[in-house]
Amino acid sequence: MHPELSFKEFETMKFIAGVLKEKGISFRDGICNTGIVAEIEGNNPESKTIALRADIDALPILEANDVPYKSKNEGLMHACGHDVHTSSVLGTACILHELRDQFEGKVRILFQPGEEKLPGGASLMIKDGVLENPTPQSIFGQHVFPELPAGKVGFKPGIYMASADEIYITINGKGGHAAMPHKAIDPIAIAAQLLTGLQQVVSRKNDATVPSVLTFGSIHGGFATNVIPDKVELMGTFRTFDETWRYEAHEWIRNHTNAVCESYGARADIDIKVGYPHLKNHPALTEASMNIARTYLGNDNVVELDMRMTAEDFAYYTHVCDGCFYRLGTASPNGDHRHPVHNSSFDIDENALETGMGLMAFIAISQ
Repeated sequence: MHPELSFKEFETMKFIAGVLKEKGISFRDGICNTGIVAEIEGNNPESKTIALRADIDALPILEANDVPYKSKNEGLMHACGHDVHTSSVLGTACILHELRDQFEGKVRILFQPGEEKLPGGASLMIKDGVLENPTPQSIFGQHVFPELPAGKVGFKPGIYMASADEIYITINGKGGHAAMPHKAIDPIAIAAQLLTGLQQVVSRKNDATVPSVLTFGSIHGGFATNVIPDKVELMGTFRTFDETWRYEAHEWIRNHTNAVCESYGARADIDIKVGYPHLKNHPALTEASMNIARTYLGNDNVVELDMRMTAEDFAYYTHVCDGCFYRLGTASPNGDHRHPVHNSSFDIDENALETGMGLMAFIAISQ
């Protein structure tokens, strides 16, 4: 009911801290300003460390649901289910605290800000040392998934989610009268050539076995039918699953853009903001976690997923230690609660919360 935007989750942090304090769970708050790290020690706490992560930020979306727990912060909404992730992991923390004399090692729990906004709260938490002293043997995270009913979960061993980079291009031409294009340098015509040509970065420059997507979601230029504008601005995203090819593609995008613009007498300003890396689930750890989930939920309630071109900053953790990021079914058996994430009507079947907290606790103590 009280969503907050990325890196502004101050009240959310206070709420989480209040629950942990009430339960007697040790924690540090103010990590990267609004994050929290809690630890629960079992028997022989130095023998191993398992990490669990929940993201806590929301999105700038006006909620359309008419429910008692509808957002009270106008224009903000937990449309990606981070309230589900946080409440599930809070429940997991309570379970593990009660069972602390029944498992070995310690569990480190990360309540992470800013998943929805670059550079990603995960990268900042890592820089702040949350995966040090000692580095966890493994880290686990879960994400709502309205394509599965509540009570089911999905896993994908190996490479699972794509890297995601933001591309900003400004084509600087020369404005003029639409009836006399020979006296102008038309950035709109150049943009048309550029957009078509850039698709060859994906179709002709990369190995076809490495899925890649280059999409431009915005093109802005001009203000009248009879005026050639001075500039056109493009915004897009590039996604792939190979880090070497990722940066090669950046160079192809820069080189092609500059070449096309120069050939027409224009100039390009290019800004490629490097986003999240690809997410790689450790194969053995993920297979083992799937078997643990089958034990807990039954074979029919555990499915294997396909690779996704969407991105998640949990990927940063998987490049530091063994990781497993899985999906938590949130739809109702009758077909309700199937709106996709980032939708103003996103909601969940609350039975998913029981699965979310119980399974994560069972995975943590079964390592």
